[in-house]
Amino acid sequence: MNPLFEPLHCGAWTLPNRIVMPPMTRCRTSQPGDVPTPLMAEYYAQRASAGLIVAEATQISRQGQGYSFTPGVHTPAQIEGWRMVTQAVHRAGGRILLQLWHVGRMSHESFHADGTPVAPSAIRAPAQVWVADPETGEGRMLDCATPRALDLDEIRAIVDDYRRAALNAVAAGFDGVEIHAANGYLIDQFLRSTSNHRSDRYGGSIGNRGRFLLEVADAVCDAIGGDRTGVRLSPGIAARGMDCPDILPTTLQTARALSVIGVAYLHLSEADGEADGSLSPAFRDRLRGDFIGHIAVTGRYTAERAALALGSGQADLVGFGRPFIANPDLPRRLREGLPLAELDPSTLFGGDARGYTDYPSLPLPPQRKKGTHR
Repeated sequence: MNPLFEPLHCGAWTLPNRIVMPPMTRCRTSQPGDVPTPLMAEYYAQRASAGLIVAEATQISRQGQGYSFTPGVHTPAQIEGWRMVTQAVHRAGGRILLQLWHVGRMSHESFHADGTPVAPSAIRAPAQVWVADPETGEGRMLDCATPRALDLDEIRAIVDDYRRAALNAVAAGFDGVEIHAANGYLIDQFLRSTSNHRSDRYGGSIGNRGRFLLEVADAVCDAIGGDRTGVRLSPGIAARGMDCPDILPTTLQTARALSVIGVAYLHLSEADGEADGSLSPAFRDRLRGDFIGHIAVTGRYTAERAALALGSGQADLVGFGRPFIANPDLPRRLREGLPLAELDPSTLFGGDARGYTDYPSLPLPPQRKKGTHR
């Protein structure tokens, strides 16, 4: 059997296959309020044949937002909107987690009452975020604002925001959560010496830079259980000013600590936009030895590369990002070697059903009537 289609018991979940639909920002919420919609419920339910869906990155607070029309999980309306999504996925036989997100310095001044995002240190990200006109929905990429450094009381408050968001996600019907500690967002900013110039207990040494992530993971696991919690990391990605010279040993040391806390899996983001997140076989072997839970990988995998990653033992789950956008029945297409549809990149962010829920599944072959013979 192709290892992609073997079942897996991971944490609290029994997965029918090893195929993950990873989190992908699509900016389709209703306004005002960044509330999930019936269209989003349809989108995720269409893809419920994945072994596991990790829903798009979702801000844990108003402060945590960095892009227009991305969902939150911190208001009653947002929780109710997500409940509609989880119910649709469960009716379709799927399993769905919510990715918890605070963007930190990856934000524009328009999202903040005082015009200033927060970060470990007051260092602007050399990057842009998608900002849309709330009336027309037309958006464009704008430079990130210069952040201010968080004080210790604010850091403790954000840890509590993660805990509360995890509880809200479970209340909304999610099967668990994934902590977003990758791709240059707030937790990743704490992990890296390029974005973290603090001199207190959250900066300097590897242990200090990893402290924020471990406090968040501990709070979330205490709230909903480690068997319902995953963590996403991106040690191979250096875009957005994140070229930290010791991110690989930082990742390994942090992985050992996350094993002690008891998270169910680590999810490696190996490509973000045009960034190459390649990781050496030696690093993958070290990570496998340092982390006792399951390991998921996402980043331009084909069915063949995925089977090799699983067969080598370096991964237990494989995410397919953009292929899942244009192919709601992706597991079937991979299993049967069917052609894959191409996505329309102009419809990735914002908009309506076009390029979102209108990608068709392939028709099933006609079934022969019982008693007929060739």
